[in-house]
Amino acid sequence: MNKATDISTKKLISLAPNNWAKWVTGIPDIVTGEILNTEFQWISRQSDVVIQAESPQYGKFLILNELQLRYTSEMPRRMRAYAALAEEKYKLQTYPVVINILKISNSEIPTSFASNFIGLRAIQDYRVINLWEVDVNIAFETPLPSLLPFVPILKGGENESTIREALRMLRADEQLNQLETVLAFFATFVLESALVQEIMRWDMTVLRESPWYQEILREGEARGEAEGEARGEARGEARGEVRGIISSIETSLEAKFGSDGLELMSQISQISDLEQLKEILRRIVVANTIQELRNVL
Repeated sequence: MNKATDISTKKLISLAPNNWAKWVTGIPDIVTGEILNTEFQWISRQSDVVIQAESPQYGKFLILNELQLRYTSEMPRRMRAYAALAEEKYKLQTYPVVINILKISNSEIPTSFASNFIGLRAIQDYRVINLWEVDVNIAFETPLPSLLPFVPILKGGENESTIREALRMLRADEQLNQLETVLAFFATFVLESALVQEIMRWDMTVLRESPWYQEILREGEARGEAEGEARGEARGEARGEVRGIISSIETSLEAKFGSDGLELMSQISQISDLEQLKEILRRIVVANTIQELRNVL
């Protein structure tokens, strides 16, 4: 995440931790304490947030939050490890929650990890919240300021008036106004870029500073570097980075344009120039139509 503007998961949840905890757990009389340190011995991720909570029925426990741009197949195993590490460090039971931001397929998303090896079982359940299934009114009525930047992708939040209201609320609060670029980024998924530019009253190139755009770019670069290192050679690293960016492009196309966007992958996958691929990823952020991307290609 972009620490310069502090648009992190911890920042989002800390805006109203009590209301966030009530929302993710469904426990109406829950009271939250401090947001705890998540630096364990061998796992530390900026998108992980652990909240200490307490309720009359369940006593003291931990709410383990994992906010993800999109679901990945590694998530069940990660939640198993993360829950165990949190319990070991703080000696409290955990309530793990995965919040997925973008829908990339209609496949059912698992809500547990389970394995059976030589007769020994390991099971870890966790709650899954998909933002595209969350009613947009929750962000305004609860209120849940942590959800305001995601209004365009919430259920019923894709219209201009609702996005304008979310922007008004963000700009009216000093704690929230830095989240405007996040709202703008997700607004381009449902409105034309020109309209988003008019609503926000700044140039669309500002979106390149969005932490969510940067995360998409970094994921591709990191994936490519890892593949290159595994090969142990400079050419392998370069090829791996290219593959990583192509993978990020594919996910972004599907998230924004669905199956129509994926039709472009046969052409994009033939490109080997890293800078050209990065530019294509940037164009996806501000493109209104598939035709605009075809023109770029």
